[in-house]
Amino acid sequence: MAITSSSNPAFIEAEQYSTFILQNLHAGLLPNTFYRNVTDFPNGSTLNIKTIGSATIQEITENEDITYNPIESGNIQLSISDYIGDAFYVTDIMRQDGAQVEQLLSMRAAEGTRAIQEAFESRFLATLYAGQTEGELNDTNGFAHRLVGNGGAGNRAMTESELIDMRLAFDKANVPQSGRIAIVDPVVAATFSKQAQLINNLDASSPLTQALVKDGFDKEHKFVTDIHGFQIWTSNRLPKVASGAGNGSDTLNSAGVANLFMCVADDQCKPGMVAWRQTPSTETDRDISKGRDEFVTKTRWGDGVQRVDTLGVVLTSATATSN
Repeated sequence: MAITSSSNPAFIEAEQYSTFILQNLHAGLLPNTFYRNVTDFPNGSTLNIKTIGSATIQEITENEDITYNPIESGNIQLSISDYIGDAFYVTDIMRQDGAQVEQLLSMRAAEGTRAIQEAFESRFLATLYAGQTEGELNDTNGFAHRLVGNGGAGNRAMTESELIDMRLAFDKANVPQSGRIAIVDPVVAATFSKQAQLINNLDASSPLTQALVKDGFDKEHKFVTDIHGFQIWTSNRLPKVASGAGNGSDTLNSAGVANLFMCVADDQCKPGMVAWRQTPSTETDRDISKGRDEFVTKTRWGDGVQRVDTLGVVLTSATATSN
């Protein structure tokens, strides 16, 4: 009797499953030191934060009254505004009949937590961008904190000039030189990499040149060197802007992205603030009638802008890597 595959199909397992589970690819997360963590907000929905104005200096004349000026003060608010979560379940039959179920649950929970972290970061960056006024220079002491790539010409790709202009704007706003960072789109990193290609006349013995040739301008979501005082990070979660966005002088001629500049030297300098009412945490429950275990991850927070003089925006093309 011949034993062949055609005569014994019941013994052929045509479909096989690997024990390897393919995960999603994620962009890197930014450090949580980029915002002020508001800890004096344990209850309520809105926190009022006092601000103090500048002192007015005056000339004094002997034997004449001095002018007593009132203390200038203000108020900014932070509200708990975001409440998001993730939920999934696994049935008893899936536990009984499935393979690698515990590994699947662990990886699924990690995916949910990661998605929440990404949503938080996207909303925080959007809040910072909303702290500026569209169509205006958003100047401090006469120097614009809102620029358009390549001075509003060509494809509006970022150039070194925007970094120099933003550094000057920060200097004129008395922003500390330490802790200056920029968060830019990966397209910007590619734009700068094109300025340092192998065909250019570069000093091959320079450590910087060797790093640029080896890794490009960015590695692990961070530029390989500071440029004009800014430590530069890359992110795919920066706010997207429509064609026509600008600063009242220059505008984008296509869909773009808002690259953010800020100072995070300390809590007084940081433009953004965040208050966590509930950090991401997972709860489990048992639904007996449906025969399943349920998992819920929730988080609740609020974010806001506490100052705009340490905040800058450069609007650039979402796709162009040259002008």
